[in-house]
Amino acid sequence: MRVCRFLQHGQVQAGFYADRYVVPLALAARQYAESTHQQVPLPADDNLLALLPHGAAHAAACELWGWVQRQGNGLDHQARIDLADVRLLVPVPRPNKLFLLAGNYADHIQEGGGVAVERAKTFPYVFMKPPTTTLTNPGDPVVLPAVSPAAIDWEVELAVIIGQRVKGVREAEALQCVAGYTVVNDISDRQFRPNPGRRERDNDAFFDWLHGKWHDGFCPCGPCVTSAGTITDPQTLPLQLRLNGQLRQDSSTAHQIFPVAAVIAFLAQFVTLEPGDIISTGTPSGVGDASGTYLQPGDRLEATIDQIGTLVSPVTAAQ
Repeated sequence: MRVCRFLQHGQVQAGFYADRYVVPLALAARQYAESTHQQVPLPADDNLLALLPHGAAHAAACELWGWVQRQGNGLDHQARIDLADVRLLVPVPRPNKLFLLAGNYADHIQEGGGVAVERAKTFPYVFMKPPTTTLTNPGDPVVLPAVSPAAIDWEVELAVIIGQRVKGVREAEALQCVAGYTVVNDISDRQFRPNPGRRERDNDAFFDWLHGKWHDGFCPCGPCVTSAGTITDPQTLPLQLRLNGQLRQDSSTAHQIFPVAAVIAFLAQFVTLEPGDIISTGTPSGVGDASGTYLQPGDRLEATIDQIGTLVSPVTAAQ
């Protein structure tokens, strides 16, 4: 089951997601009631967490999704709305926490000149982005920041959405707290140097890197959430990124140094994870910085993960 948030005629709604259209939950529920003479209890708002594992309406959403699938082409055409006629929105608009991993694929570490690490001898490098200002809707532009526009890069990543409050979970049980999975493009400023006349300090390079992750709009997310019941093994997902149609990243989550369950267990040792928290699990090789190729106004990014979908982001200059 894939679910999404979208805007149509000024109204934000929840819907089932297909690659070319959405099915509004309200319309599907109405047709279900007319066909079966039964009501399916669904929330009236656009909170996707309620529809996913651990959500109060998860069973009802699964029942409705199964009915929609069985209708096939027999589903009323009014219930299928072309993606061109809606505006897709970030699946979780205001998560309490937005975590991201650095260096979770050996080939990405190596393309940056680093040495690949062994899981047993290290730990996940986790950083954060401010969710309310970096999360960006599918289809909305990545705006090259006026303060530092020359070296903006892409990173396709599998993101995990937490479904229940958890602390101290073991790796073997960690996936049980997941609501679903989505796509993140971790946009990065590779040459951000605040205050160029500064007095150099030992940690400047690290903080330059970190601050280069924080520009407004630097975390496109979507186009939907695939239920954790649909993706039972998050370590088998092909992921790709295309720049203007040209394939730049092509890998699989099978190559992660720290698998999803290990990342969740690591964080939950010392952080209480809450419903809606997003954890983006790192990027493989093929980023622009490795070849000195950076984003330009007019570019188009397409970040794709199997069983989820394609997150499209145009690129524009700051106004």
